[in-house]
Amino acid sequence: MESTQPAKLTVIVGSHNPVKANAVKLAFEQMFPDSRIVIETVNAASGVSDQPMGDEETITGARNRCQACRDAHPSADYYCGLEGGCAIVGKDMICFAWMVVVNQAGKEGCAKTGTFALPSQVTALVQAGMELGHANDKVFATRESKKGGGAVGLLTSNAINRTQYYEQALILALIPFHMPDLYP
Repeated sequence: MESTQPAKLTVIVGSHNPVKANAVKLAFEQMFPDSRIVIETVNAASGVSDQPMGDEETITGARNRCQACRDAHPSADYYCGLEGGCAIVGKDMICFAWMVVVNQAGKEGCAKTGTFALPSQVTALVQAGMELGHANDKVFATRESKKGGGAVGLLTSNAINRTQYYEQALILALIPFHMPDLYP
């Protein structure tokens, strides 16, 4: 009896951050369970500020990362750009991230994570120009939190870690590829 190999999908992630690469792998495995997912990471510039503010700047950063992935590996199946951002809503600074997935043909899927308010100490540092990950490290006396649980992990005591936070939005960004007849 012949065994068939699962189809291989090569996915390029526009970051060497292991949290982002793992979230992408988990999302693709859930949405394409009959495929063998191969993740490659590249150092992809976002082309936006170190701490993007607002949806437009943040999604632009994610799209720019996708394009850098395509430029580096034009024959891959998919390209993923993940970009975290902040915004002022009322009296609070909230944080979120945009996920952009582009396939070989140039079709795009995108989705945004849930949002949550940052503590005032973190907000003050970000408003003074510090990138969110560094602000979290300072306030919570940690190191490299963005390569671990991130702000969401620190604030929920890891009830939701950064991988989980990104994974759900990545699954939503993959809907157009999972249901291609509904998203021509």
